[in-house]
Amino acid sequence: MLPSIRVRMSVVCAVACLVAVPLAQTRQPFSRIAVTVTPDRADWTYQPGEPVTFRIDVVRDGHQVAGTAVKYGVGPEMLPPVTETTVTVGAAPLTVAGGTMKAPGFLRLVATAVVDGRTYRGVGTAGFAPERIQPTQVNPPDFDSFWEGERARLAKLPIDAKWTPLPDYGTADVDCSQVNLQNVGLTAGASRLYGILCMPRAPGKYPAILSVPGAGVRPYRGLPDIAARGLITFQIGIHGIPVIQPQEVYDSLAQGGLSGYPTFGLDSRERYYYRRVYTGTLRANDFLTSLPQWDGRNLAVTGGSQGGALAIVTAGLDRRVTRLAAYYPALSDVTGYLSQRAGGWPHMFRAADGPAAHRDDAKIKTTQYYDVVNFARRVTAPGLYSWGFNDETCPPTSMYSAYNVITAPKRLILARDTGHRSTQEQVDDVHDWLADELTGRGRPSAVR
Repeated sequence: MLPSIRVRMSVVCAVACLVAVPLAQTRQPFSRIAVTVTPDRADWTYQPGEPVTFRIDVVRDGHQVAGTAVKYGVGPEMLPPVTETTVTVGAAPLTVAGGTMKAPGFLRLVATAVVDGRTYRGVGTAGFAPERIQPTQVNPPDFDSFWEGERARLAKLPIDAKWTPLPDYGTADVDCSQVNLQNVGLTAGASRLYGILCMPRAPGKYPAILSVPGAGVRPYRGLPDIAARGLITFQIGIHGIPVIQPQEVYDSLAQGGLSGYPTFGLDSRERYYYRRVYTGTLRANDFLTSLPQWDGRNLAVTGGSQGGALAIVTAGLDRRVTRLAAYYPALSDVTGYLSQRAGGWPHMFRAADGPAAHRDDAKIKTTQYYDVVNFARRVTAPGLYSWGFNDETCPPTSMYSAYNVITAPKRLILARDTGHRSTQEQVDDVHDWLADELTGRGRPSAVR
């Protein structure tokens, strides 16, 4: 019986091979198609009044797709284009006279092309004296007294740390736990703050890093790889819910009760959603600095997008912070749209997002106490910052508005052609800088 089984199997395999070969031969190869937009200067930077020329490439596998219609518009970032037209690309890239800007800011060209029935989009953004951009946001005279009052409210509440060991989250060198702490509530009561604490297993005293989150609702795993470099890390959530639940729990909240949270309570500085979030970062630092394993000196805060905002906010409120690293900070100069220029995420005053429902005096007033710009004015810790010119979530105009008012030692890492993301090189540079600064090892600081 065995020989006959082998014969039948061989026949089946042979037939399968005969069938598979024609299918493989008739399959179309995958091509990479992209639309790219590039200003004519290598640093993408100009002085007001200087003209910019953009190059538009429509490429398939690195070669121009001749005969493709390209629609493009040019104007200040995040605003309707001033000029808009459609042209056909030839064998060479298109060159477009983009004009100029009379004042510091960013001029953006957005191009789209349809190739093989699919639409491809490219963005290029030229900066005009970005180091001279100033915020539109008001710095209220009672800003410091308001936040002193919030600190005092928080100080009346015990930390009340509750630990849940997470052996599956750790490594041979790092212990991890979910820790929840007592925080102020949006009403008279208290709320809870949850995060993942990672600590080196070896006895000793260590610097600490607070990791603050980007926007959204999600679980967290902590930062054991960074903790393995001899650091205590505490990665927190902001919504007052456990951070180790199944993903579907967070998906339901994001589409339900927490949908639109960045504008909850915006008509009142006492009821605004971020009030409890900002005090939560202080409570996280209270906890970190209370740990017997903390070295008593070094405390950093880092994050991207909403987390970039929270990093600056925390450093502006808390003198215990000795270093900060922020990627593309949100919530920066959100009032820019009221002055006919780009404002920061969550774009609550952008007219294009609806009938300007948030443009009332009470809501505008509330943002004065929560805008990153006004915390940036108060930062004293050396900081490393990073973003790209093509960011359409946190426009560079808004981020420079905060960066330019920081008087503490600072350095900016630019990845100009990136949007709202970080390259691995940016992440590696930031992590290396934090580890070197906090532990005193490695190369000298580039922020002086």
